[in-house]
Amino acid sequence: MPYKHGKEGMVHGRMRTSLRHVFSKRPQTLNLCPMIASEPVLLNDTNRKIIHIDMDAFFASIEQRDHPELRGRPVAVGHADSRGVVATASYEARAFGVKSAMPSARARMLCPDLVFIEGRMSVYKAVGEEVRGIFRRYTDLVEPVSIDEAYLDVTQNKLGLELGVEVAKRIKADIRRELHLVASAGVSYNKFLAKVASDWRKPDGLCTIHPLRARRFIEQLPVKAFWGVGPVTAEKFEKLGVKTGADLLKMPFSELVAQFGQAGVVYYKFARGIDDRPVQPAHERKSVGCETTYEVDLPDRAFVLEELGRLAQTLEERLRRSRFVGTTLTLKVRYYNFKTVTRSMTAAVPLTEKAAIMRAAAALLTDVDIPARGVRLLGLSVSSPVQQKDARQGELF
Repeated sequence: MPYKHGKEGMVHGRMRTSLRHVFSKRPQTLNLCPMIASEPVLLNDTNRKIIHIDMDAFFASIEQRDHPELRGRPVAVGHADSRGVVATASYEARAFGVKSAMPSARARMLCPDLVFIEGRMSVYKAVGEEVRGIFRRYTDLVEPVSIDEAYLDVTQNKLGLELGVEVAKRIKADIRRELHLVASAGVSYNKFLAKVASDWRKPDGLCTIHPLRARRFIEQLPVKAFWGVGPVTAEKFEKLGVKTGADLLKMPFSELVAQFGQAGVVYYKFARGIDDRPVQPAHERKSVGCETTYEVDLPDRAFVLEELGRLAQTLEERLRRSRFVGTTLTLKVRYYNFKTVTRSMTAAVPLTEKAAIMRAAAALLTDVDIPARGVRLLGLSVSSPVQQKDARQGELF
């Protein structure tokens, strides 16, 4: 079993041993996999100390912090009406099966005493910035993933702490003491394992995956817990007889690439504890989008096209404000039964104006069925960013 550090620092009933031989400043390079002649030879750099911090039930926890009467009660942040969706649920609500992205009506059925709170995004953003301020006391290498989670590279941290787990403990303590909130942390030598570790013992978790124990940890890990494995990919793995990291480790490189393309290379590396992605503080915006959930389902294609025109106008304005230039348009359509489909296309020139966005959206819509019971949500987003100097030149290729 992997080592898990709980609140008292115990490790599955064993005495905690020093990690200096694992997370020291001495360079290490481990080869975690047996190699055969037809497989690629990969080196695994285990020198880094990477932390993934994830705030526990962030929105709901802020509401319980600011409203003492909500503490200990099941709380959901979101719209309570029949067409609303849960943004975040407190752990008291999660005990009833309530979770993020669940329709509010379903959440109310599962937990009749559920308390709905309208979100206060400006407050959540401000608190998120306070959290990141705490991170920056220890390192400038902070890569926000979302408003409530981030990766930190603390290999060379500002306090000169030798162990990554010690940095994680101090950050968790600072957040609790100063913001009265709880965070979970994962510590390892790469982003993949740090992310998995932060989920391992929520809430208020602290888990360290040591380089010398990574292989054993990965072998017992469900394949659906691997980064990049969603429900569709998990189902495909299931059909291939791959349920755990140990199963994935047995799949030949050639078969993984044949089944999953470039993603197969990533899965091959992850099964061997290899992830060389750096922590990137200057996180480049990858897309700009907008979407709308309708009070009444859109009944036919004509209504959908009319609404796409409004979305295209909104998207043009957001692209201009953010100075984002991209060439790929994605159309998102969610039906009355919450089934969601997406269609994408890449243009030869940047999509910056409503007219061009609308032409592309209309073209994508021709490949989407509109059911008789209608469309609940529409969304448009532009991705595949290009350099501004290229955008000014007009055609890219």
